[in-house]
Amino acid sequence: MKHLRLPVVLVAGTLALSACAGVGNKSDSGGSDKSSADSTPSGTLNVMGFSGEDEVAQSRITAFKTKYPTVTVKNNKGDFDAQQFLTAVSSGNPPDVVYMARNLVGTYAAKGAIQPLDDCIKNNGIDTSQYREAAMNEVKLKDKTYGIPEFYTVTANLISAKSLKSAGVAVDDIQTTDWDKLEATTKKLYVAKGGRPARIGFDPKMPDFFPLWAMANGAELVKPGGEPNLNDPKAVEALQYTIKLINDQGGWSNFKTFRDTFDIFGEKNQFIKDQLAAFPIENWYVNVLLDSRKNGLELASTPFTDRQGNPISTIGGSAWVVPKGAKNADAACKWAKTMTSVETWHKAADARMQTVAKNKTFFTGLFTGNKQADEEIKAQYLKPTGDAGFDQAIKNYYDILDKAKSLNPSPAGAEIDAAWKSAVGKALSGSATPQAALDQAQSEAKAAFDKANQG
Repeated sequence: MKHLRLPVVLVAGTLALSACAGVGNKSDSGGSDKSSADSTPSGTLNVMGFSGEDEVAQSRITAFKTKYPTVTVKNNKGDFDAQQFLTAVSSGNPPDVVYMARNLVGTYAAKGAIQPLDDCIKNNGIDTSQYREAAMNEVKLKDKTYGIPEFYTVTANLISAKSLKSAGVAVDDIQTTDWDKLEATTKKLYVAKGGRPARIGFDPKMPDFFPLWAMANGAELVKPGGEPNLNDPKAVEALQYTIKLINDQGGWSNFKTFRDTFDIFGEKNQFIKDQLAAFPIENWYVNVLLDSRKNGLELASTPFTDRQGNPISTIGGSAWVVPKGAKNADAACKWAKTMTSVETWHKAADARMQTVAKNKTFFTGLFTGNKQADEEIKAQYLKPTGDAGFDQAIKNYYDILDKAKSLNPSPAGAEIDAAWKSAVGKALSGSATPQAALDQAQSEAKAAFDKANQG
């Protein structure tokens, strides 16, 4: 998932958009002014930010087209692009529905680039209780709902059991509760050749996983009201620790150069080639690893925990939002409802199972963001795989779903995200100390937050 700094066009106020009452009101929809459960949408639905290539996506697109054959779906394939989106909105020719990372929703909502969906939800009978609470929290701002969430990525530690055996390390030693012990384990697993990494012992997955390490140390990077808290002493300590882990393994430049050689999506990935012993990573990666079993992958897994030993995870995922000035808001609303409904997710699971049967593999879970769908699909399709390592990994991901937490939504969410990423990059490269880098990030993020609140 890309984390993009908002272009100047939005921050500078080129998008001088007024607050809107929401989808379902004539003044906001620009076209289909009625959105209700029994209305029949028509015309063209322009979709942005949704690649929609795999069987899970295609089955859901088909479900919408089957239900609403009078709507012509035009899907501008490709990931969400902030500049493209903002240009379209500011020019008065926005798409009708957009797929974006949930951590961006607060910023676009605060600037008036997307519409509240409360009327859409009410008039179409969308039961928001079906979605996971943490996901719904991410799409709300000032008691209004701006997105319909889908997918729910969580984190656990995935491990090469072969690498551990070669170093005489037990699977249970891969844990994030005792940071001193983890550092010792990492050093034991690390292999260098010519002073450069040949096998990373434990990859803390920096810079992307900084929020997870901060959470593990008890820091809340965004306060409940949306104010940034990036230089919390516990966050600084977490950054210092992860940099220490990296310095123990050749230093950032050597570490990153080596890590960049990993073929993480290939059959001969970093586990198969003994380039990595363990790292935290999201649930989707288990599915990627299926093909590696024929090359001798021995997978193991442990939960990612805080320093008290409690399993924790940040969450990721996207949401469907409706831009200001969308011309077919009725169809957009029904698209968001259909794409994330329990019924549609079952169709997606059926499609995935056909792929599983074709490839002679097994089901690794479908983490939809819809709690009811997740539970029903798990009960129907998740069976023992015959591979204890995969079974444990899948279990660890499912076990953390109800415990995972999002960063609090903020009207400066995108700016906060950009600020901490920049700070972590500076600290990793050594151009600033963790304290100085996060102090600067806090200053920048706080200025963006204050400016967003002025509106």
